[in-house]
Amino acid sequence: MRKLFSLSLLTLASASMFAGGYRVSIQGQKQLAMGHTGVAVVNSAEVAFFNPAGMSFLDKKFNLSVGGNALFAKTRYQDSQYNQTAGTDNLGTPFSLYATYKINDWVSAGLAVYTPYGSSVEWDKGWKGAHLVNSIDLQAIFVQPTISFKIEDIFSIGGGPIYANGSVNFNRNITPNPLLGSTNVDLEAKSITAWGYNVGMMFKLTNEVTLGMDYRSEIIMEARGGSANYQDKNAIASLNPAFTDGTFDADLPLPAELTAGLSYRPNDKWLFAFDYNFTKWSVYKNLDITINNQNPTPVFSENKRDYKDASTYRFGAQYKATNKFTVRGGYYIDESPVQDGYFAPETPRNDSKGYTGGLTYQVNDKLGFDVSFLYLHFDEIDNSYDYYNDPLTSPPPGQSPYSSFGGTYKSTVFSPGIGITYGF
Repeated sequence: MRKLFSLSLLTLASASMFAGGYRVSIQGQKQLAMGHTGVAVVNSAEVAFFNPAGMSFLDKKFNLSVGGNALFAKTRYQDSQYNQTAGTDNLGTPFSLYATYKINDWVSAGLAVYTPYGSSVEWDKGWKGAHLVNSIDLQAIFVQPTISFKIEDIFSIGGGPIYANGSVNFNRNITPNPLLGSTNVDLEAKSITAWGYNVGMMFKLTNEVTLGMDYRSEIIMEARGGSANYQDKNAIASLNPAFTDGTFDADLPLPAELTAGLSYRPNDKWLFAFDYNFTKWSVYKNLDITINNQNPTPVFSENKRDYKDASTYRFGAQYKATNKFTVRGGYYIDESPVQDGYFAPETPRNDSKGYTGGLTYQVNDKLGFDVSFLYLHFDEIDNSYDYYNDPLTSPPPGQSPYSSFGGTYKSTVFSPGIGITYGF
């Protein structure tokens, strides 16, 4: 029982980190089109997310940006040794809403509402890795009120709290043992809430060059009283008292991030941007889980994950072709935090490259329509997860209790998006 829930909750935590296998940056149409740069860019109300300090540099008194994306994620698995294949094709629908209001010349307030995680993964029924994951459905919404203060016309600071609310449903077979057939466990946690904060600064070095820095705190998602239900139990599983319904508690940390960058505007038509993002993934050394079931005392379990810190390098450009049309393009390199031997199918995430583009059609001085696209290509990788501990198998003395599951993974993501900007 201890082993079973340990692995299940480990998968749950991984899903919350990567949104079903992918940590895809989609928080705005204009900045997404520019390679998801934005820490030193003042383009629209989207700056409330990328760097709240920049709200003070917006020209208009009120600014609104609303948008949504369709996220198409595809992963293919192959075990060449046994000629086995599997796949998952999934759809996510992240959205964002940003609003800012200039209280006076030196103080601005804003609100950011966005979905950093909102995706699902469902592998082929009966696939070889079903003992690790069958399906994941994850939803989360972040709400971030912010305030910004401007000092003269060259420097600003800003920040505010972050409220997170999410839910997750996860399903996997309890063991690869064929005697138990399709017996699986379904884990569900709703209304998981937590708090964090975001703080940033922006400095206009010259009329052409702007510097920016933004910090997002670690957020601890505390799952309490989630349900664990067994499904499709056969006769053998029904006789095992370990496979009874129960509840679980777990703390799921979302890592801190630091982003720094600059923008360069040589004239009224061109804008160039570069962002460097550092994410403290090494916080995932392990995941502690408390299981409450028929045992007289709660079961405590510690699970190693051993992620590493990772960096992302983002490049973007914008060109104002006419008073009506502005076009954008970008590129970024995203390092994976997953180390060799920890490559699990619920997070088939290797180093990736992102290609972005988009444009704005400005209807009038107040209203504009934005479109964007993202193509994300993950490097093909042959790797394994080496820490599966079968709850029904006891290894011979002196042998490791772990077994491996590996193969070759190919993953891609495509995401078109549309939005509006409004200001006066």
